[in-house]
Amino acid sequence: MTERTTPQDAHPELAAFIDHTLLKPEASRADILRLCQEAAQHHFKSVCVNPVWVETAKLALRGTGVLTCTVIGFPLGAHNTDVKVFEARGATMDGADEIDMVINIAAARALDKESLISDISAVAEVVHGEDSLLKVIIETSLLSDAEKVLACQAAVEAGADYVKTSTGFNGGGATASDVALMRQTVGPTLGVKASGGVRTLEAALQMIEAGATRIGTSSGVAIVTGAQGTASY
Repeated sequence: MTERTTPQDAHPELAAFIDHTLLKPEASRADILRLCQEAAQHHFKSVCVNPVWVETAKLALRGTGVLTCTVIGFPLGAHNTDVKVFEARGATMDGADEIDMVINIAAARALDKESLISDISAVAEVVHGEDSLLKVIIETSLLSDAEKVLACQAAVEAGADYVKTSTGFNGGGATASDVALMRQTVGPTLGVKASGGVRTLEAALQMIEAGATRIGTSSGVAIVTGAQGTASY
């Protein structure tokens, strides 16, 4: 009898790019546990959840090799820096391996690079002090190309590990052109995370071709199985 290939085996090479994401405010514990189960089954890089669920996810993922990621200053980025620092410290204490923080978007639009560096570096100090990784969300849909470049430069100078396109909550989302611009700006060593509206295998491959090294999506299962995702993130 010929062995049948299961759908989850269709594109296993993409699993290491995917942050399997659930950031809906109404998400339940059962939803988070299902997310973690899917991430473990498909060997995704991480799950990305709101801070209230970090401990739950960390426990559910124990022994799977899947990382726990959370969001800080989310989704507007308009928190004071000391609040972002407090959030990041709490999240890492709860077990977060990776932190995705939203920048001060108003500072980026004002081309205030020093404020951006100050905000990001304060969070980076806390995150790196706990041997965790920092991704910086610049919210590309709200910025001009010049502002995107400035925000990426600030992230590099502040010691971030990644730059990330979008929260998925403020309109727009990842585009290949934005990912390419971010990659060009940060160079080959920093990570670039494409997030917001990446729902299909084709879209994920476009982002990777443009320079993304991580994909934030609620449609991770659809991507690795070659199906059509319907989630908004």
